[in-house]
Amino acid sequence: MAVALAAPPDTQGWRPLFDGKTLSGWRGYKRQEAPAGWKVQDGMLVRLGEGGDIVTTDEFDDFELALEWKISEGGNSGIFYRALENTESIWHNAPEYQVLDNTRHQDGKNLMTSAGACYALYPPAKDATKPVGEWNETRIVAKGTHVEHWMNGTKLLEYEIGSGDWKTRVAASKFKVYPGFSEQPKGRIGLQNHGDVVWYRNIRIRELR
Repeated sequence: MAVALAAPPDTQGWRPLFDGKTLSGWRGYKRQEAPAGWKVQDGMLVRLGEGGDIVTTDEFDDFELALEWKISEGGNSGIFYRALENTESIWHNAPEYQVLDNTRHQDGKNLMTSAGACYALYPPAKDATKPVGEWNETRIVAKGTHVEHWMNGTKLLEYEIGSGDWKTRVAASKFKVYPGFSEQPKGRIGLQNHGDVVWYRNIRIRELR
């Protein structure tokens, strides 16, 4: 059953990862400062220009992440989790929750790379996105090796890191050349710069024990 996303971030174990005013708690991937391409506008964290991916300053192991996003027409972005900074690019080590305009971006033609997918590994059960310009509610639940992707109250997929199915899928993907891909038990939350305008808000997390 979906957890209500309207729960205030300061109750029931939730805490904000974005204060709606500053980039406090975020910085560039493998950088000490936040890239200039990411701005705060009207309570939203917005990717407006170049500068690379951003990550949280804190790391998380078992968690439930909730946020809202909307994408520009034909746009592409993503949410990484348990990300390390020991590879050239964040996607070389961390799984990605795909953020996409399914209608206008070519990745939307393939379920494996459509919105809500665990990019190139697990497809969503359905297209649960709202029309471009409207906000989508995302939840990512990671508990040990078990991971779930949710969107707008719908459970899209689940998988077990390290399972036979997981290993088969990774071995058949572009991630096979990166040893230990996504096997780390702890890491940062990341937001992808994919060259398009994307908006995020109400970013919050609660750690699971």
